[in-house]
Amino acid sequence: MNDHYTIFPLGDSASTIELGKGMNAELNKKILAMQKWFGKNSFNGLKDTIVAYSSLTVIYDPNIVRKNHAIEESVFCWIKKKLELAYRQSPIDDNQEHSMLRIPVCYDEEFGIDLQEVSRSTNLSAEEIIELHISKTYRVYMLGFLPGFAYLGEIEPRLIMPRKVTPVFVQAGSVGIVSNQTGIYPMNSPGGWQIIGKTSIKLFEAGDQPPVKIKAGDEVQFYRITREEFDLEKCKK
Repeated sequence: MNDHYTIFPLGDSASTIELGKGMNAELNKKILAMQKWFGKNSFNGLKDTIVAYSSLTVIYDPNIVRKNHAIEESVFCWIKKKLELAYRQSPIDDNQEHSMLRIPVCYDEEFGIDLQEVSRSTNLSAEEIIELHISKTYRVYMLGFLPGFAYLGEIEPRLIMPRKVTPVFVQAGSVGIVSNQTGIYPMNSPGGWQIIGKTSIKLFEAGDQPPVKIKAGDEVQFYRITREEFDLEKCKK
């Protein structure tokens, strides 16, 4: 891996190290290794670390950092050195613990409200779209937008679709695609992804511990179920 990265502040209480742009599994593994490093090498004032596709953001209280550490420079410069140290001391672990989630999806048109639009835009039949969608194992690159919303990639190139110009109401459990990603809406929400199906699996339950059932680094496989099987799954919840 090339030692090409950029470190920059986000206001006075957060800093980001960016290794690249877009989805890249190796860079994402490195970011997760760095997050793990901070978990083992925390410091007074550290509040959180946030993983994105190929970047890690460290959130901290600058007053606590300056009060508890011998700093002769700006807090950002001190944090920058921490990020550089984390980069050097966090080897990628290809055996890093992760979960494989198999998620049932019903692709009936009642749920796949954009299947016809995807079909028209890609020149693929609905059956071909479904088969391509379930043919891959997807990496969870990051969580964001909503609690438990996982950005999964990368989809079959023939399924790449643009975001909707205007967001619409999307039901919880809806499975969508946009660009080279797929994802599941964990709750009712406005959304601009192209919806091709729905699952009964709940990836976020506010009262549970942990409330989010998926994390960056996990893998997801979708499999097709009928409407009858979907209704049975719903009844079990």
